[in-house]
Amino acid sequence: MKNRAPFLVYTVLRLLAFLVPLAILWFFFPIFREFWWLAAIFAALIGVSISMLFLRAPLTDASARLVERRGGRSDAEQADADAEDEAIDDATPADTALPADTALPADTATRRED
Repeated sequence: MKNRAPFLVYTVLRLLAFLVPLAILWFFFPIFREFWWLAAIFAALIGVSISMLFLRAPLTDASARLVERRGGRSDAEQADADAEDEAIDDATPADTALPADTALPADTATRRED
């Protein structure tokens, strides 16, 4: 599962790092039932701390997978751009010229010089 979905694994672990402290604060400390927003803030701080301390390897795997996917995508885009450049270079000037019956826009045909 490590190679299949590292981003999903990291996301689930981050959610658990937030939800478990939130549940502990909510159920074992009655004051946090009244001040739910304070429990959410403390759970977020605890979750960030847990993820910084213990989730470095899943974060590295997820980041490496994202870089790998972006690298493959940019190679394909570069190959497409190279093919387009080659097609433009192979075109003759006669292919790119306007046909004789094509009219120019009105502003270019009636331009006055001051």
